Amino acid sequence: MGWPGGLAEQLPVRASSLYRLPDAIDDQAGALVEPGGNGWRTASAAQAGPGKRVLVCGPGTIGLLTTAFAAAMGAEVHIWALDREREELARSFGALGYWTAAEPPAVTYDAVVDCTDDHQMPAAALARVEPAGRLVLIGIAGGPSLIDSRDIILGDLTVVGILGASAGLAPAIEYYGDGRVDPSRIVEVTVGLDEAAEALAGRVSTGAGTKVHIDPSR
Repeated sequence: MGWPGGLAEQLPVRASSLYRLPDAIDDQAGALVEPGGNGWRTASAAQAGPGKRVLVCGPGTIGLLTTAFAAAMGAEVHIWALDREREELARSFGALGYWTAAEPPAVTYDAVVDCTDDHQMPAAALARVEPAGRLVLIGIAGGPSLIDSRDIILGDLTVVGILGASAGLAPAIEYYGDGRVDPSRIVEVTVGLDEAAEALAGRVSTGAGTKVHIDPSR
């Protein structure tokens, strides 16, 4: 359509695609509304709530935000990661348990969420869902992820795939605005446009967080 790109000074956007952010949400948190929409949709698909136990596979941006939303909804949330590098960060988002590849989960859960890009994780996640529970898939691997459909049928499981954030944007803004979810620790490093290319290429460290914030005003 010939519209300018996202780094243009001005660009047209359909009014129906715009959301007004409350004053409580600063620019950094505002930049995290889109992954927050994914996190809210994923936690909702897991039917997180009081009395529910949820295992989130992968402490990346979506995994941590899913953890935060699920915890805010009242669920007990555990993380399954490769190692313990992000254990403290995960606990700051509400994780009450933390498992690693060397020490995998020893129990099953009402819902298990795969937020990784590991093609083997969907099958591993499926094996840790309680009968009549839910498996939520939002991570996408570079190759096919194979699972045994008999395990789904015999376990009477519900499997949900999450593709995008659109349906979760308004709830994410609400949770951010009233403080039920604080996304701030996702970002520890902020750069200006002069370092944007390096940041987008992955050559700027995220520090203890998972994302680098690009602030055009710097």
